[in-house]
Amino acid sequence: MVLNYIWIGFVLIAIVVAMVAAFVTGSADPLTAVMNATFDSAKTGFEISLGLTGVLSLWLGIMKIGEKGGVVNAMSRLVAPFFCKIFPEVPKNHPAMGSMFMNMSANMLGLDNAATPLGLKAMHELQELNPKKDTATNPMIMFLVLNTSGLVIVPISIMVYRAQLGAANPSDVFLPILLATYFATLAGLIAVSVAQKINLFQKTILLTLLGLTLLIVGVIVLFSQLSKEEIQFYSAFVANFLLLSIIALFLISGIRKKINVYEAFIEGAKEGFKVAVGIIPYLVAILVGIGMFRASGAMDFVVVGIEKVFAWAGFNTDFVGALPTALMKPLSGSGSRGMMIDAMKMYGADSFVGRLSCLVQGSTDTTFYILAVYFGSVGISKMRHAVVCGLIADFVGAFAAICIGYLFFH
Repeated sequence: MVLNYIWIGFVLIAIVVAMVAAFVTGSADPLTAVMNATFDSAKTGFEISLGLTGVLSLWLGIMKIGEKGGVVNAMSRLVAPFFCKIFPEVPKNHPAMGSMFMNMSANMLGLDNAATPLGLKAMHELQELNPKKDTATNPMIMFLVLNTSGLVIVPISIMVYRAQLGAANPSDVFLPILLATYFATLAGLIAVSVAQKINLFQKTILLTLLGLTLLIVGVIVLFSQLSKEEIQFYSAFVANFLLLSIIALFLISGIRKKINVYEAFIEGAKEGFKVAVGIIPYLVAILVGIGMFRASGAMDFVVVGIEKVFAWAGFNTDFVGALPTALMKPLSGSGSRGMMIDAMKMYGADSFVGRLSCLVQGSTDTTFYILAVYFGSVGISKMRHAVVCGLIADFVGAFAAICIGYLFFH
């Protein structure tokens, strides 16, 4: 219901702003820009879905091998102590446990192409437990909010963009981004736990969070001693090594179980094709709404308004240059990436705004895109508190990024 109102708001606000701009300027350009955005966004939504088809078929095929080979079940048992606490409605050794674990692991390594198919696989498995097929369950919401909070250990793509745009030390944003995204993930976990009445002070949850905190501190200490070239090399090496190891492990498990590995892969790949086709309407809808809102200039009015409010209150407004990235991030991954690059080009890669836009970009994932794709893949229309909790994580991530940006770079 919340997404319904948000989508209507995007479209109607865009139309009103474009019409007012057209009357004020005496030009049809604002109306043309919004109309073109509808066609361009619809095309983009289809192209993204089409591009996902091959990746989904590949990874769901591999997952089917792992499922029949018993590896996914083994992973479910591995994460069961913690996952059973934050996903209490999912049976202890259910296959969804393993799929969710693999999805989160891929996200932490920055492997988006692998994470999305694994996440969609988890959603289909969670949907099997859903008594109301059009309504999001508690485990689905927890899973998606943890996804939208976007915990990434090494933001390699952002560091690559910084290097391309002439940053003296592209990896200087590594530590601040890691801190910001950790706060966002923690906020998302707390928000959903409050909504679902999950007790976070259980021993297993506290120990797991402590372990994750120590892992992040360890990564920070390790990477702080490496050069930018070494950071890029080791992060890419570790991510790809682990990914290829998982594929090899799944194949070996299939051989040990004496299953027909090729047929298992084909079976899973067919599921991937069906999923990719199923998400097209949902993805087109959300991208059209976002595209119209952005093309109308409504986003610019919001940024200017925020700047005036903070200036009136006597606060420093140097962060405003990074706000377009922050506001676009929950709406569109490619849009926020474009805003980040534009900020670095306009202000300089090593400027405060240039660095801050990178922090904001890396603090969370794209909430509305993830909700549209993941829920759309299983036909969920009633999202309950998923949108609100996801936006809470986004807000905390952006706020933390700004505060940390002032601490490190201002």
